[in-house]
Amino acid sequence: MNVQNRTIFSNDNLPILRGIDTESIDLIYLDPPFNSNRNYAAPIGSDAAGAAFKDTWTLSDVDNAWHGEIADRQPALYQAIHAAELTHGKGMKSYLIMMAVRLLEMQRVLKKTGSIYLHCDPTASHYLKSVMDAVFGKNNFRNEVVWQRTNTHGLGKQFGRVHDTILFYSRSSQRVWNDVYTEHDPEYVQRTYRHSDERGLFQVDNLTGGSVTEKGESGQPWRGIDPSLVGRNWSTPQRSAWPEGVEPPDNYEELSVHERLDALDAAGLIYWPPRGRVPRFKRYLSISKGRKVHDVITDINPVASKSKERVGYPTQKPVALLERIIKASSEKDNVVLDPFCGCATTCVAAERLQRQWIGIDISPKAVDLVRVRLENEVGLLGKVIHRTDIPKRSEKLPNYRTHKHTLFGKQEGLCNGCRTQFPFRNMTVDHIVPRSQGGTDHEDNLQLLCGACNSTKGRGTQAELISRLKVQGVLR
Repeated sequence: MNVQNRTIFSNDNLPILRGIDTESIDLIYLDPPFNSNRNYAAPIGSDAAGAAFKDTWTLSDVDNAWHGEIADRQPALYQAIHAAELTHGKGMKSYLIMMAVRLLEMQRVLKKTGSIYLHCDPTASHYLKSVMDAVFGKNNFRNEVVWQRTNTHGLGKQFGRVHDTILFYSRSSQRVWNDVYTEHDPEYVQRTYRHSDERGLFQVDNLTGGSVTEKGESGQPWRGIDPSLVGRNWSTPQRSAWPEGVEPPDNYEELSVHERLDALDAAGLIYWPPRGRVPRFKRYLSISKGRKVHDVITDINPVASKSKERVGYPTQKPVALLERIIKASSEKDNVVLDPFCGCATTCVAAERLQRQWIGIDISPKAVDLVRVRLENEVGLLGKVIHRTDIPKRSEKLPNYRTHKHTLFGKQEGLCNGCRTQFPFRNMTVDHIVPRSQGGTDHEDNLQLLCGACNSTKGRGTQAELISRLKVQGVLR
């Protein structure tokens, strides 16, 4: 990995992403602009004062070179963007082009076991899903997570808009995943855990299961109770079901069924109902992990105006939301990346959970916010690395000219500028994105140009080359 833990970059995230090593990131969370046609600024006097961004997009915001880059690397992706232009307009096309070139780099830097969560709202969520299907593969779509960010939002003659969408994709089927649990609802506890003793609340659970078997003790009477009379056999709980402070015998798994029942009864873990009914197992609330969370999040509130967590940053998200995502899709010491890190919520959550992290934000204010929040909320002093340069990838690559034969076959002998066919020896290997702008020597950033086109392009971008060739009448 060519970027140190606890690094925050103040720069456009595209060249930074291009400089991060391939398959070096375990988890990406991004909360980019939503194309909401609004401008945001933090209130004066808040910790985030001075942080601002516009969320209105036009084609003037988009580098012309991105068009060709997307069309060359992912034709299906460019078609999805073109479809959005037809249905929504050029503003949406511009926004999606801005997102697409960055998502292509995020897909590259993710490990095979990695995942990405893109936070958006209904303004563009359906278009972004098409883009992410093209970049990450539709088979790697995992969830459309809905987060209820507010309780009321009246609009008149339509339902209130109270949720954000988080698109969850993995790099492959080998993704890291950990089930996450939240506390049971009090009504559920009251309804389910209706018994109690000195160890606390418990529910009564089965000590029998399956159909009766003719062989072994599992179908034989125990303490005068014959499970076969009701077509069942004895089935004892695993060691993990024993409550804290009550230790099963060391050889619990090696005991016979009746011996395990004896051990459970001796430990006071069997509930004996009246009138000689089949005994039950005491399953305590204290050992329950809670309710497994699902893709509709209603138990995490937005950051309140008077919350200690509040820094005044526009669109600030709660730490609890990021902690849930990080717990589910990463392990301790994994690397978490937030390429639109804003007020550093992802960095704070990652630090709390003992993950490594990298943040990128175009606003210099983000660095101050990271430092203040990590000091106030985590107690981390002076360990944040601030960079404004573009990292250099450390992967060992062959000299870029060694790709010439592969590129010649891929381009079928055509110059990628004037589209004229040339002999192999008349072609020159060229960088689509110049190295001075963060382009690399990787094959996906290389092309073949004839001598004339290479001279015309110089140190410019591919879009500039095409524009010059049109002015010269070489291209229409």
